[in-house]
Amino acid sequence: MSILMLAGVCLAQKRDSEFNKLADRIFDEVVFRYDPVQGTQAGFHQYDALLPSGSRADIEAQTAALHKFEQEVESFDARGLSLVAAADRELVLAQIRGQLLTLEVVRPWEKNPDLYSSGVSNAVFVIMSRSFAPAAVRLKSVIAREKLVPRLFQSARENLKNPPRIYTEIALEQMPGIVSFFQNDVPAAFKGVSDGPLLGEFQEVNRAVIDALNGYQAFLKTDLLPRSQGEFRIGAETYRKKLLYDEMVDIPLDRLLEIGRENLRRNQEEFTRVAAQVDKSRTAEQILNETLLDHPAAGKLMQSFRDVLSGLREFIEKNRIVTIPSKVPPIVEETPPFMRALTTASMDTPGPFEKIAKEAFFNVTLPEKTWDAKQTEEYLQGFNRGTIISTAVHEVYPGHYTQFVWIARAPTKVRKLLGCSSNAEGWAHYTEQMMLDEGYGKGDLKLRLGQLQDALLRNARFIVGIQMHTGEMTVEQAVEFFVKEGYQVRPVAEKEAKRGTSDPTYLVYTLGKLEILKLREDYKKMKGDKYTLQSFHDAFLQQGYPPVKIVRRALLGNDSPVL
Repeated sequence: MSILMLAGVCLAQKRDSEFNKLADRIFDEVVFRYDPVQGTQAGFHQYDALLPSGSRADIEAQTAALHKFEQEVESFDARGLSLVAAADRELVLAQIRGQLLTLEVVRPWEKNPDLYSSGVSNAVFVIMSRSFAPAAVRLKSVIAREKLVPRLFQSARENLKNPPRIYTEIALEQMPGIVSFFQNDVPAAFKGVSDGPLLGEFQEVNRAVIDALNGYQAFLKTDLLPRSQGEFRIGAETYRKKLLYDEMVDIPLDRLLEIGRENLRRNQEEFTRVAAQVDKSRTAEQILNETLLDHPAAGKLMQSFRDVLSGLREFIEKNRIVTIPSKVPPIVEETPPFMRALTTASMDTPGPFEKIAKEAFFNVTLPEKTWDAKQTEEYLQGFNRGTIISTAVHEVYPGHYTQFVWIARAPTKVRKLLGCSSNAEGWAHYTEQMMLDEGYGKGDLKLRLGQLQDALLRNARFIVGIQMHTGEMTVEQAVEFFVKEGYQVRPVAEKEAKRGTSDPTYLVYTLGKLEILKLREDYKKMKGDKYTLQSFHDAFLQQGYPPVKIVRRALLGNDSPVL
């Protein structure tokens, strides 16, 4: 290596080190200081005894700190940084701006009562769900957090100003499960603790949390709900900025809608074509209805998922689809109560800095025991055989679980901790189609119908998210769109439309999938005979989960369009 090259390397290392110190300050002074639960999730257990106060004063202090660091990062000259660190600088700056947009413009702390009650549940759940320390040690952290809960609910009462009615209704819908979580699940998680005084203190503090939850529920029902007349729509300009900051996508909304509708039509046409191959004497709708009836009983739903997972991993390894860095399979369990109103299945992976508790949980939402037979049957139709497989692919192999065990190998702390949904959800959604394209299921047409039905669900999210939040579609129209255009059963459609009111950019699934498909084609052209699917997937996952714009630059060496 020449002296000039060596000097260049040394300069880049020095500049990278300076930027990494700045990033560390941002994590310490803003990210984890104001969201210590995120610190616990990442694997930094010095934050386990802390809980955000939620006070307006703290929100204003957080906002001021973000503005200060925005200026620092913006003024940090990218010249001399390595390619990875230069991209990290862009990522950190975009994330700061996205957080400021949330706090100052979207203002969920003022509009979404569920933010507080579900947040309390999650704060305790992340401590009790993984054995990163002895149960008695973790129980002490739970007690410390629970002692801070009444202050958080006081902040909620002070902060909430005319929320959208649907937000208050969702919060009320979640409350019985949250109360049950503290009454039953939390005590059960620490039943092995033998320290009598510690258990006594826990019982007293936990009782106070349950009382605080019941008080908050009464406040929501009798005080907040009658005056919940606010607007959930964030508007076109805020939507555009949210996509730019969170996903690094600057495509105009009208063009995005064209892209979404085009992909929706293509998937609908493919669904009709595949259905005709199954039985051309019946309509696609009749075939769909038949596939919906092919589902396990409620009591066998969890085992059905467990049975699918081992076969998926074997197929991936045999066909060299992607490297799976961990041999530890995820644990299939029921979705925690505080998450059940808005999700049917999800993946909960260990944080990238978790040193001891490496468990990952694949959560599945079961039918409610209070439902009648008709409600239960309709819900289970959303877990038909094809959908069970596409869900397992999406959440575990080679979807979320596989990607997030790769994150521990990401090149920097920034890449381990910061990313975006169009990468994470886009990857998981992309794998549903890719696995069948590569031969999983041996051409089973009904599996393809299940994959296409899931693709249509994500297509509907794409269009509904934009149109609801720009005032072109009501919640009721969104429900109908999910049923008629997304081919979803009504209980799923209702849940999806409700979710869209507080998750405006859940277009990220289809958006990210389309970005990845384009990147794969461009990468294949560049590599020529040296291209393999596994090498592309490994190279993609090696970057962490930043916006695909950053991944494209790393893999292709240019800033060509993401779509």
